[in-house]
Amino acid sequence: MKLGIVGLPNVGKSTLFNAITGAGAEAANYPFCTIEPNVGVVTVPDSRLDELAKMYNPEKITHAVIEFVDIAGLVKGASQGEGLGNKFLSHIREVDAIVHVVRCFVNDDVIHVNSKIDPLADIETINTELILSDIEILDRRIDRTTKAMKGDKTLQVELDFLNRLHAHLDKGLSARSFERTEDEEKFLAEIPLLSEKPVIYAANIAEKDIENIDCLEEKNEHYKAVADFAKTENSGVLPICANIEAEIAELEADEKQMFLEDLGLSASGLDKLIKESYALLGLISFLTAGQPEVRAWTIKNGTRAPQAAGKIHSDIEKGFIRAEIVSYEDLMRCGSMNSAKELGLIRSEGKEYVMKDGDVTLFRFNV
Repeated sequence: MKLGIVGLPNVGKSTLFNAITGAGAEAANYPFCTIEPNVGVVTVPDSRLDELAKMYNPEKITHAVIEFVDIAGLVKGASQGEGLGNKFLSHIREVDAIVHVVRCFVNDDVIHVNSKIDPLADIETINTELILSDIEILDRRIDRTTKAMKGDKTLQVELDFLNRLHAHLDKGLSARSFERTEDEEKFLAEIPLLSEKPVIYAANIAEKDIENIDCLEEKNEHYKAVADFAKTENSGVLPICANIEAEIAELEADEKQMFLEDLGLSASGLDKLIKESYALLGLISFLTAGQPEVRAWTIKNGTRAPQAAGKIHSDIEKGFIRAEIVSYEDLMRCGSMNSAKELGLIRSEGKEYVMKDGDVTLFRFNV
């Protein structure tokens, strides 16, 4: 999974990236500090792997990973090549989802590119550039479909859909908020629209706001504005303090937990961001466990057993016979795979089985 971190200059984008990846991207108080996208890979925290490791004492533990890409700050006019617009748009096409960092803190020492704190205006600036780029793509698609209709009148349904989508974008609304049927979803899947990509709005708040994290919409009007907007397009929203995340990143595991407890937080912003990303993209993890390795594998929710096996190796998918599965919770209650087997909790599942989050799985296959 690849997430692109975007936002206007000086909203805390690179500070957040540094905190969650430790990749050391430069963070400075001026626009366009980030020119080429910095990339960092982080492991997905999963306490289930630690518990399985206690049971199997494996040679290694392998977590699922997420790739974060810190993309250059965007300014108005990017779709026409202003600033680093063309690079921004090309880099964002390559990610699965967008983490849009929005400034919701006031600090006179940190320059704002538009000279005032207005998160909705910041969101509109970036969304508008994505939408304008999408309109160009849609114009070309409509032109091709119109010409093709001369020989194929069945394309009228698709053309009507494209024109309706175009009208929606013309209103300044993202493709994410466009209502469509299942059949129309197929048309949309063929068009690489930037404003269709899933988004999590990471509301960068001040350190003093952490103590009000449970009632932030009442205490921070900027965060409330972002949260309300996110609902209109079914996007995610997450309050996060980039400066505190940077402090957390420098601590050892035991110190980190104490620091979070002192702040009254149950998890770091990174952990919450990863959880939100999984939910947004409809991802789950199945687990494999044994003496050589305990590992988490990321798949789309709804993936069937053979395709999940293919994540491990294509030969396992091709020669799939069955999957022997026990839920993580059942395995932990039993204490061992043998006990789970004696209690009849290990299931034999075939090709139509839809994988569940936390399935501890052994695939049987022929090569």
